[in-house]
Amino acid sequence: MGKKIIIGSRGSDLALWQAHFVESELKKAGFDPEIKIIKTQGDIIQHLPFDKMEGKGFFTKEIEEALLNKSIDLAVHSHKDLETTNPPGLTICAVSERANNRDLLLIRKDSYNPTANLGIKPGGIIGTSAARRIAQLLRHFNAEQIKMLRGNVPTRIQKLRDGQYDAILVAAAGVERLEIDLTEFVVTPLEKEVFVSAPAQGFLGIQCREDEEHLEAVKAALHNEAAAEIVSIERGILKALQGGCQVPLGTYAEKTEQGFKLWVAYAKDSATAADQAYFENSDADAIVKEALDWMGAEKKKS
Repeated sequence: MGKKIIIGSRGSDLALWQAHFVESELKKAGFDPEIKIIKTQGDIIQHLPFDKMEGKGFFTKEIEEALLNKSIDLAVHSHKDLETTNPPGLTICAVSERANNRDLLLIRKDSYNPTANLGIKPGGIIGTSAARRIAQLLRHFNAEQIKMLRGNVPTRIQKLRDGQYDAILVAAAGVERLEIDLTEFVVTPLEKEVFVSAPAQGFLGIQCREDEEHLEAVKAALHNEAAAEIVSIERGILKALQGGCQVPLGTYAEKTEQGFKLWVAYAKDSATAADQAYFENSDADAIVKEALDWMGAEKKKS
């Protein structure tokens, strides 16, 4: 049996799916992995929207502390939840292939109106707590229709089922990984031209301590270089804004034979409707700069 590796993870169904996926890949590479569940601030505090919570890294801070004190050896994160700068001593040693990056709009069937905006009946209540989603919803709906929604994916879907909302937004990757049956709802996958996903949505980020002897072997087992290139574009914009996962920013990049395509949605805050833009460039750094230049113009305009 290979080296023992303790994997740190949150305890939600989705986080554990992600941890078990990494566990399986490490076993194939000859490691002896074990999962340790760690509660984070984001799991404990459920009554506040994210922008009202103090600090950053609501779903990562306690796990990163466990890495630093060596009670775990690596951490599995939804990459979109990570801060853009690692704490001293930690690094992202691997990035997974991308799962479905899109957001899903789930609508109760009795709240569905095919002729209405995005299919939601006039005046319908839409649930989300993400600043990015709120700012983009404001392109289509009044602020009074958008209400706070917290909880893991099954909890949020149950609140929709119970009639607390007419529609909610969830990440397609989470629904697909958990194999959740959505047949009781009208399900609309939101395309990038309509609704831009969070930077690095659909990717897993594997976090390790720097200079660990097993780091290169872990990277070889789990890392996808093409995925990391896309993450560097999407999160490079977020990093330049010095923001975390609650900046009202959507970025989605694709690699092509000619270079890169990039879709961006941005607002100065979650009370402002987001503007959207599209870019093409042969160079990754150049396309990030183009987007940031456009966002600077948007900031002056707003």
